[in-house]
Parts: sequence; structure tokens; C-alpha cells
Amino acid sequence: MQPYREQERHGEIAAKVPEVTLGFWIIKILATTLGETGGDAVTMSMNFGYLIGTAIFAAIFAAAVFAQMTSRRFHPVLYWTVIVATTTVGTTLADFVDRSLGIGYLGGSSLLATLLAASLAVWYRATGTVSIASIKSRQAEAFYWVTIMFSQTLGTALGDWMAGSTGLGYRGGALIFAAGLAITAGLYFRSSISRTALFWVAFVLTRPLGATVGDFLDKPLADGGLALSRYAASAALAAVMVLLILALPQRAERQPA
Repeated sequence: MQPYREQERHGEIAAKVPEVTLGFWIIKILATTLGETGGDAVTMSMNFGYLIGTAIFAAIFAAAVFAQMTSRRFHPVLYWTVIVATTTVGTTLADFVDRSLGIGYLGGSSLLATLLAASLAVWYRATGTVSIASIKSRQAEAFYWVTIMFSQTLGTALGDWMAGSTGLGYRGGALIFAAGLAITAGLYFRSSISRTALFWVAFVLTRPLGATVGDFLDKPLADGGLALSRYAASAALAAVMVLLILALPQRAERQPA
């Protein structure tokens, strides 16, 4: 709690999450695409499989989120490292649930949607809000990262279901989720719907968009992909992400104490 108490003495609280701007969403989509190509590189190209891949990325996520939660202030590179960690472990975990456990894309999506709803409900019950602007305690920050983990994993399952079970393919799936994001943006500017609700809808939708784009980049030509190297695609996405993080303003969300 110490970092938050220090900020309170100055009359305001700077949450250790970035302001939600257009740059935030661009970097988020790149992070989710990187999560898909990076996760596939470990589980498929390196032949580690979904279970071992999940264990590897879960360990990375645990270390990254520990560093994030014990830091005293917002660090853009650290924050986005945790986001990428959630997307990679979300990719391998969703694939393990959908394929290795044999419950299918729809079953996995339903299970993960339930877990996401439960996480938001418990968070709301404990703090009275699920707005990212209200993250001013260690408890709220913990709920935030648990919820993000479920949303990223759900997004992977949704992307696989849309691309693989509906016949739309990777490009069709990407267009559907991009349209969903456009509608959400329109509702943000043209309606009075809760901004918090729209944020979480958009946050979930960016993940399957990134998943389908990532699959389109690295899956075989026979499956509708471009058959690009997973390593090269991951490296290129990571490089663009780093450039944008350094180039675009990255300020912490602020709220009165």
C-alpha cells in the first residue's frame, strides 16, 4: 500500500496504469498480436506443447506482475511487459483448455467468459467499481490484473472460435472483431453507456482481433495464413511496440485522493 499512501499525501493518486488514449489501443492491439505469434512460437515452433508453454509464460507473468505491483510509480515499459505476458500465457492457456482438454472453442469461450464475469463481479463487490481510474490500492490492482488475465485468455478462445468454427477464417474473423471495436468506439462518442463497461468490452475485443491477425500472419497458406516465420513476426511486432511506447506519451491515470 505504501506507493498509494505517498501519492495521497500530495492530494491525488496516480494509478500505475496508463491513460486510455488512441495510442493505448494501438499498442494494446500490437501486444495481443505479439502474444499470439509469441505463444505459438513456443508451443508449436519449439514443440514445447500447450502445457509446458503455459507453465513457461505463467512464470514470466508472475515475475512481471510482481515487479509491477511492487513498483512505486507507473513505468510504461514494465506495464506493457505485463500486458504482453498476459497475452502469451492467455494464448497457450486458451489453446490448452480448448484443444488439450477437448472442450472445444465454444466450450472454452463459455468457461472463460464465466470466469471473467465472476472476476468483475467480485472486484465490484469488494471495491464498488471496476473503473481503471479508481485503482488506488493494492487490492484493486490485484483485481485489475486477474481480470486482464481472464479477458486475454477469453479473447484468444473467441478468436479461435470465430476463425475456426464459423468458416470465416482469419481475415474474416479479424474484420468482425475490428467492426466490433468500431461500434464500441461509436457508442463511446455517441451514447451515454457506461464508459467503464465500454472499456472492458473494447479490452476483450482487442484480444481476438490480435489473435486472428497473429494467426493470419503465421499460419500455413493451406489454412488461410501467410506462413510467415513466428520468430520474425514476433520480433517485428515487439520492435514496433517498443518504438511506440517510447514515442507516444505514456501518462498514468490520475484521480483525486
